[in-house]
Amino acid sequence: MRCDVKLLDLILPVRCVVCDALGEQLCPACRDALPRLCPPLCARCGKPTQWPVARCGECSGRRLAFASARAAVAYDDRVRRLVRGWKERGLRTLAAAAADAVASALPAPGATALTFVPADRARGLERGHHPAERLARELGERWSLPVQPLLTRTRPAARQRGLSLADRRRNVTGAFAPAREARTPPRVCLVDDVYTSGATVSAAATALRKGGAHRVEVVTFARAVR
Repeated sequence: MRCDVKLLDLILPVRCVVCDALGEQLCPACRDALPRLCPPLCARCGKPTQWPVARCGECSGRRLAFASARAAVAYDDRVRRLVRGWKERGLRTLAAAAADAVASALPAPGATALTFVPADRARGLERGHHPAERLARELGERWSLPVQPLLTRTRPAARQRGLSLADRRRNVTGAFAPAREARTPPRVCLVDDVYTSGATVSAAATALRKGGAHRVEVVTFARAVR
C-alpha cells in the first residue's frame, strides 16, 4: 500500500492550493499566514471596525434575521484560492483545515445545535459534495455539538457572485424553508463557507426563525471585507 501511495504521489503530486508548494493541500506556512479576523468587530455582522460598535455602516439599517455573524479569516486572494480548491475542485479534506481555523479563532457558539445553508441541487450534483455541510460536521466534532439539517431549498437560485447587494437580497428572498420533519431548537448556529454580503445567511436565518428558532448565530470560515 505504501508503495502504491508513493507511486501515486509521483504521478499526481499533492500541491498547496495557495502557494503550489509540494507536500500538502494547505502547507503549514500558508495555514499560519491565513489572514485572521481580530477585534474590534461589529457586534452584529462581524465586520472589522476601528472600534467596537453595535452596528456598522455595512449592516446598519438592514433587517438581518441573525443575532450575530462571525468568521475566522478575511476573504483575500489566498483564501479565495483555498475556497476554490475546496468547493470547485472537490478537495474535501480542506474542510478540516477550514474547521481548524474557525475553532481556533472563535469560541463555541451559544447554541444547542449546528445547521448549514442547504446546497442548491444543481450545484451540489455538479460538485459532488456540499462544502457548508462538511464544514458544519467538522465543527460539530470540534465543538461537541449535534449537526441537524434544519433547512431546505424552496427553489433554485442564481449564483450570488457578481450580483449587486440589492440583487443578492432579491435572489435569495424566500429561497429557504424549515425542513418539514425537523424540530428547530430555540438557539441555532448556522454554518456557511463564506460571508459576502450577509444576504444568504439572513434569508436562511429567516427560515430558521419561522421554524421556531429564537436566536440564530452565523459562523463562516471566511468573510469578505470591504
